[in-house]
Amino acid sequence: MAIIYINNIQYDVSLSNNLLQTCLSLKIDIPYFCWHVELGSVGVCRLCAVKQFHDIHDVSGKIIMSCMTPISNNMIISTNDIEVSKFRKGIIELLLVNHPHDCPICEEGGNCHLQDMTVLTGHNARRYTFPKRIHRNQYLGDFIQHNMNRCIGCYRCVRYYKDYAGGTDFGVYGISNNIYFGRFEDGALESEHSGNLIEVCPTGVFTDKLSGTSYNRKWDLQYAPSLCQHCSIGCNIIIGEKYGILSKIENRYHKQINRHFLCDLGRFGYRYINFSKRFQHPVSYNDNKDIILNEENAIILAANILKNANGIIGVGSIRSSLESNFALRTLVGKNNFSSGMIENDHQCVKLIIDILQNSGIYTPTLLEVEEYDLVFIIGEDITQNAPRLSLAIRQLHKKNQRDNNIKHSIPEWHSTAMLNITNKNKCIYILHTHEMNLDDISALQYHDSIRNQEILLDSLINKINNKSSIYTNTAPGMTEYISCIYHALISCKKPLIISGLHSGSINLIKLATNLSKSLQSVNKDVGLILLTSSANSIGVGLLSGMSITTAFKKIVDNKIDTLVILENDLYRHSIKKKLDFIIKKVKNILVFDHLTTVLTKKSTLFFPITNFVESSGTIINYEGRAQRFFYACKPKIYDTNTSILEAWEWIYKIYYKIHNKNNINITLDDVIEKYIHDVPILKVIKHVAPNAQYKILGQKIARSPHRLSSRTAIFSEFNVHEPAQKDDLNTMFSFSMEGKQQPNTEIEYIPFVWSPGWNSIQAWNKYIFDKNDYSSGIRMFHNNIIKKEYFFHNINITDDNSKVWTIIPYYVLFGSEELSQHSDIVRNKLSIVYALLHEKYKNKFLLSVDGMIQFECLGEVFQLSMKFSSKIPLKTLGLPLGFPKIPRILLGCTVKNIRGVT
Repeated sequence: MAIIYINNIQYDVSLSNNLLQTCLSLKIDIPYFCWHVELGSVGVCRLCAVKQFHDIHDVSGKIIMSCMTPISNNMIISTNDIEVSKFRKGIIELLLVNHPHDCPICEEGGNCHLQDMTVLTGHNARRYTFPKRIHRNQYLGDFIQHNMNRCIGCYRCVRYYKDYAGGTDFGVYGISNNIYFGRFEDGALESEHSGNLIEVCPTGVFTDKLSGTSYNRKWDLQYAPSLCQHCSIGCNIIIGEKYGILSKIENRYHKQINRHFLCDLGRFGYRYINFSKRFQHPVSYNDNKDIILNEENAIILAANILKNANGIIGVGSIRSSLESNFALRTLVGKNNFSSGMIENDHQCVKLIIDILQNSGIYTPTLLEVEEYDLVFIIGEDITQNAPRLSLAIRQLHKKNQRDNNIKHSIPEWHSTAMLNITNKNKCIYILHTHEMNLDDISALQYHDSIRNQEILLDSLINKINNKSSIYTNTAPGMTEYISCIYHALISCKKPLIISGLHSGSINLIKLATNLSKSLQSVNKDVGLILLTSSANSIGVGLLSGMSITTAFKKIVDNKIDTLVILENDLYRHSIKKKLDFIIKKVKNILVFDHLTTVLTKKSTLFFPITNFVESSGTIINYEGRAQRFFYACKPKIYDTNTSILEAWEWIYKIYYKIHNKNNINITLDDVIEKYIHDVPILKVIKHVAPNAQYKILGQKIARSPHRLSSRTAIFSEFNVHEPAQKDDLNTMFSFSMEGKQQPNTEIEYIPFVWSPGWNSIQAWNKYIFDKNDYSSGIRMFHNNIIKKEYFFHNINITDDNSKVWTIIPYYVLFGSEELSQHSDIVRNKLSIVYALLHEKYKNKFLLSVDGMIQFECLGEVFQLSMKFSSKIPLKTLGLPLGFPKIPRILLGCTVKNIRGVT
């Protein structure tokens, strides 16, 4: 700690931050551009000037840049000196010389850091009257709009994209007054995290192209704190909507998880939300006729179907909340509830939960990931299945020589010095079937079949435990890799093991756990991350239930005549021919979904439910952290005639009708009370967020900014008189701009980020410095406590299928995950899927330029275009499992009659 004097006031401050960051944390506003809390300082823009005095007798002082100045004891600073104010005003005027007068049409207007800083410096009149520099804008893909004329040259974009995110297709070109930030040529940005350019840029150079199609100013949106619904990481987001249309998704700071950055899937994968041809009422399908029902008739019909059923199974969903899944389990009975996952995935999730609960191996947060000194990735392409984790791995790669930097007295915030002095030794090891986008920073990669990966791990574990391996005839290169990774693991202090279920091998999960336990036995501070396939896989696994494979067997055995399906497209899991047969054996199918799937018109009764923008609930991420998401709007607010309800609302209405209980209103808090009593392990979830009655100073938290200009106009087409605001019985928020809006109060749940004078996303800095541990949610498992001896013995290594063609999965950021498939931009590309083969087969199967490959598997014929890899094992066919008509059940299956076709 140090004592410093700012504007004649004494402060006790930390020595670890630079002067700019220290002032911001003390609520002292200093304008800045090039500094970023994640990217550090480079001293480019010169806007953060302050005056430093040598001692109390010094009346002149000197102007310094606060972002490049370390804290020292007894330093004397003035942030409001007249000379400094003139200097800043001159800097901002120079930066704006070529900036266009387009604030009224710029999408960043009202949400712009440049506007905030211009006002803060007091600059209000432009004196430059000459022609401005004009740049050509580039096409950067479907998600980001480029407007280079608005650039002020802060270098944040290229520092983020190249230095932080590791992108290679974006840079800075030109010199002097002709600097250009973009690609060498037009084309979609390749990084999985390119969308963060929108928030990193302090102006409107990079804007959200998707948001532009349903654009509204920041102050005209209604917001809510929410969670990304795509992968198992659990990133925090802010959702903003108007008229029931989701306008944009922004990052919501969470210290332990995503901090300032999201992946592109989390930021842009929401377009399915705004589907215009959505069902508004329950539909009964009978003799190919669609009969629209009102709420009461649909509930009565569903209740009668279930009361007269001879066997019921409720199919849950890993993309649905705990509350909705528990409601379904309540409706059909605990023993009739299915997790909705195929058998292998179901068993993998059960195993992962057991490991989290009982193994005593710690699962780190993304913030903690960056502190490990070695990473071993086993069978997971985290760049596609958990991209925010891959971004954390890149930071680990750059920080693995932090101790070396400290020896040179380099402060961590000094970005340029950190990059220049960092030792480039690589500490990432990869074991996978084919290449991934982290190969460029890995020390070593080994690509082979799942079986050989299992053999390699088993041999490595035996080597660590000083035992002999039973596998002596190993694949080429395996022995060298085992030796290399062994020495790396033994030499490091804090290794991180990453695996999961995406490879389809439960053995890899067991072996990753055994490896972690073996490293613990030699006193390594090991961390273990086991990834699941969706946002709430852990939550659904905790509710027990059979797999969907077991459910299908019961249907085939004529034990079930009624299916109740919650947010689950069964055709993603099973072969169409088989599933068509199973569905025909079922008398009634009740479907609850907000998406239109193949099952919709095959159902007896379809109930339209809310999507995550319109619903509240709880999901549990990969580390066992239970987090709450909240709705920004309700369909009934904009259309009182609609019958779209939350899934748990529909289900409990049907449940009470079956039990002849009428006029019972149930809230989200009621559902939570029910499942924490029924499933004891979930009891901590009650404390994840305040209940619906929570108020601050007599008010709930406002969903709308206080500058909301369209409140009265929202319903003007129906009634010129302003209607009363709706009461929210399920959350601690109000559908209004009236309510608590100031920082420092329950910031885990602020619906939007704003601070006096700071309207842009950079206002996060006014929040996060206040609360040192801004981390919402509760970790359910204390997985640093060993509850039982944990080591898997006698693992049955996968059979040798090297003589036949087998299927392995490959994953892509948009499309492999179910929700993104329903985005219009992604849907148009789903037909362009391909099979991945080793390049040695190019001459054998590629019969023409547009040639395709045809093969048989599980009784069906498939035909896809081809791509080739030099890494994928021979006689292995990589498929995008989970894509339309390519179900996940194909994983590991044998392929017959494979041939090229023209």
